[in-house]
Amino acid sequence: MPLRLEIKRKLAQRSERVKSVDLHPTEPWILASLYSGTVCIWNYQSQTMAKSFEVTELPVRSAKFVARKQWVVAGADDMFIRVYNYNTMDKVKVFEAHTDYIRCVAVHPTLPYVLSSSDDMLIKLWDWEKGWMCTQIFEGHSHYVMQVTFNPKDTNTFASASLDRTIKIWNLGSPDPNFTLDAHQKGVNCVDYFTGGDKPYLITGSDDHTAKVWDYQTKSCVQTLEGHTHNVSAVCFHPELPIIITGSEDGTVRIWHSTTYRLENTLNYGLERVWAIGYMKSSRRIVIGYDEGTIMVKIGREEPVASMDNSGKIIWAKHNEIQTVNIKSVGADYEVTDGERLPLAVKELGTCDLYPQSLKHNPNGRFVVVCGDGEYIIYTALAWRNRSFGSALEFVWSSDGEYAVRESSSKIKIFSKTFQEKRSVRPTFSAERIFGGTLLAMCSNDFICFYDWAECRLIRRIDVTVKNLYWADSGDLVAIASDTSFYILKYNRDVVSSYLDSGRPVDEQGVEDAFELLHETNERVRTGIWVGDCFIYNNSSWRLNYCVGGEVTTMFHLDRPMYLLGYLANQSRVYLIDKEFNVMGYTLLLSLIEYKTLVMRGDLDRANEILPSIPKEQYNSVARFLESRGMIEEALEVATDPDYRFELAIQLGRLEACTGNR
Repeated sequence: MPLRLEIKRKLAQRSERVKSVDLHPTEPWILASLYSGTVCIWNYQSQTMAKSFEVTELPVRSAKFVARKQWVVAGADDMFIRVYNYNTMDKVKVFEAHTDYIRCVAVHPTLPYVLSSSDDMLIKLWDWEKGWMCTQIFEGHSHYVMQVTFNPKDTNTFASASLDRTIKIWNLGSPDPNFTLDAHQKGVNCVDYFTGGDKPYLITGSDDHTAKVWDYQTKSCVQTLEGHTHNVSAVCFHPELPIIITGSEDGTVRIWHSTTYRLENTLNYGLERVWAIGYMKSSRRIVIGYDEGTIMVKIGREEPVASMDNSGKIIWAKHNEIQTVNIKSVGADYEVTDGERLPLAVKELGTCDLYPQSLKHNPNGRFVVVCGDGEYIIYTALAWRNRSFGSALEFVWSSDGEYAVRESSSKIKIFSKTFQEKRSVRPTFSAERIFGGTLLAMCSNDFICFYDWAECRLIRRIDVTVKNLYWADSGDLVAIASDTSFYILKYNRDVVSSYLDSGRPVDEQGVEDAFELLHETNERVRTGIWVGDCFIYNNSSWRLNYCVGGEVTTMFHLDRPMYLLGYLANQSRVYLIDKEFNVMGYTLLLSLIEYKTLVMRGDLDRANEILPSIPKEQYNSVARFLESRGMIEEALEVATDPDYRFELAIQLGRLEACTGNR
């Protein structure tokens, strides 16, 4: 499955040649060391330069943040290491470290150590708590040592890359390497460790134009990444996403799938040669240093891969780890406030063999499907047992538990509830997306076609570009979301049944009266769910809205991006999740929505029967709704606020109705 990673450029700053980049773990800062001898800190939020240090007149090939000390450590071609306090801009320490250019400095994640590597073919370990004393020298390379990096899974070991064509793995405390990999046909410029999962992998980049993935336990090459047309100068395994990033003197950055090793994307920003790539854990930001400046991009979507069943059990994927929480575990004695993070106990359910890009309960909540890497796996929701699997770019459930997979843009398969393949369909157009629910929908880039699940007969083609599709549980209403607006349609299933039963032919447009457009709203839907006849969604400005009968009401202003999970009727609450997997609930009274729905339909008698079940504190909001419909008399009967009643009475010219209330 293509990862379909969104890549957004977040910063572009021109400068002299950039030799190294680093991201600060808490501040919005990028550290860039330049060939001109300067080190600067860019603020990527304000897009301005925050600090600048004139280090030396020679190239500074490597600089790193030491956040726990508020330092910047820089190594330069004048053979000196310099340490600055980035708050005060004071020099903390300057010392001569090597007898030739310093290529790289690496900071130990927890201990007071800095490693440096140089063209003098040595690697040195410095201890800042011992006055920056050199506590160890690692000898063994026979050419320049281009990069050193600590193993994040075992910080007592580190790897070094050299122009002698080898990678060496070392232990702190031992002068000799553990082992040497004869890695490439030409010099090795860069090396990085795989941080996610438990694979013992390294990646290297070389002047032979390739990058290679290594298993450092078996000491074997797992994969060679070919495609760059010049020296590979920077490599990394992304700590959050299943990708490998390589940068080259050919001016491109290539993004590869770290499981399938397929090339996913090539970035070319026209800033000449790539020299450095920076990243950090728990961030989707990547920084790239070029001959002509610095670029920062954000990769991948923020939306968490999560699903909630009808009982309040939530399952989510953090990388390949599958976890679950239960909203009902929050005790009745716990006072839940709208928008407050719920104190949920997270349980480990298991792991997943593929990188999940979507995860969805089936309608009765017994099964969960995970889709990613071009495959799907159906698990039991409780025990997390594998029940079925297959290849799929996309997977959708029908409203009664059948399912369909899109294997390619020209092949869709439909399966029964018992995981048996029922039919294979080849649409007459390029199917770029599919959606499940009451009907099976297939989309091109310009239109959507609805089919029945039983025989895959065309029900209706609608010419609209579809971003998402949401069916109401009744199967009578559907919301179609495009990039800029959404449409609420009524599905006339009786019309469709009688048309199909009559045996009349269906043309390429389908059954003409299958759908009736009820409303169009010019808002972009981020995520949406139906509760009865009410469509709840959050929009592009992160407001939580609901739409009944074409009227949109804002329930809450969300203070950050959140995504809808579902609604629990017995709690009258709608639940959302943020990208950090915090779950929040907001009150949504069904009685109020039902009342509004009936008023919209003109069924005032039924509406008035429901009114007593609406809490009194909601009556003014009911009255304002009635006033907006031009029903001033009815609004006055319901309103409880004296000032508001007075306003309504003036509108009606009935001052006697409110004189007692002033």
